Amino acid sequence: MPYIAKKFEVKEDVKAWAFLVYGLGFSMREAQRIVDKGQLFCNGEIVQRKSNIIRGEAALLMYEPNPKGLEPIYENGFFAVFEKPSGVLTHPRSRTTAYSLNDEIKHRYGKNSNVVHRLDKETSGLIIVSKSKEYENELKRLFSQRNVEKKYKALVRGRVADEMRIEAPILTNGNFESVKMKVYINERGAHALTDIKPLKYFEDIDATLVLAQPKTGRQHQIRVHMFHVEHPIIGDPIYGVDAKMAALYLDGLMDSELRIKLTRSLRLLLHADELNFEYKNEKYSFKSEVDAESELIRCVR
Repeated sequence: MPYIAKKFEVKEDVKAWAFLVYGLGFSMREAQRIVDKGQLFCNGEIVQRKSNIIRGEAALLMYEPNPKGLEPIYENGFFAVFEKPSGVLTHPRSRTTAYSLNDEIKHRYGKNSNVVHRLDKETSGLIIVSKSKEYENELKRLFSQRNVEKKYKALVRGRVADEMRIEAPILTNGNFESVKMKVYINERGAHALTDIKPLKYFEDIDATLVLAQPKTGRQHQIRVHMFHVEHPIIGDPIYGVDAKMAALYLDGLMDSELRIKLTRSLRLLLHADELNFEYKNEKYSFKSEVDAESELIRCVR
């Protein structure tokens, strides 16, 4: 488990922040974050404020990377590019998350490394990792300013005969009691634009391999846009089914047999296939080493 409790004996009264900064080498900002997240304990009790006096047995919940040996496909002094497998979280969801891409990143590049953008757990493909906070902020700015060209491949239901531009605003859901979806199409939502190009139709499974290029960076954008045009991505248990079934999945109550029956796959058939951008006056172009067509088709045949 990535978070482990490291114990220390504190023999004299000391303020919590001083123990963390002078005793363990954290910055003041890191010390504040540790206390705010409830990761520091004294004699079994959570330390509530950084000014609290502690003495006795201190315990600190620390992130301990648990790598599995995933190698980057590219790296330089500023960033690295990984092929994230489907089923792997980008970040741990909680302290009990057994493994995420974070384990590989922190183990290889240290505590200041981080992913620059996110992929859903079930989405596979290319993801960029920064090697410092400075590079993280710079690279994130490229994404926020839409200076990164992203190309995905997806296997969707039905025949997509022509290229299409999907322009439909996406609203973040604030009421999970009525709609069990993270986002949905709504005129009050943020502008969202996705270009779709059909690549190949598979008649035996009535599915089309498409190239999807999101021109904006909304959460679940490709997924909700394909659902909107009635070509949901195969394997999508949220936007490819009705609200009742989506709720079942989100509540962890959908078993494998029901998921295959409803969505035709045990994973979301979406793959981050290409990234193109310019950084520090150098142009970069990354193409996934995975044969996306074969990998996605394998999941439904």
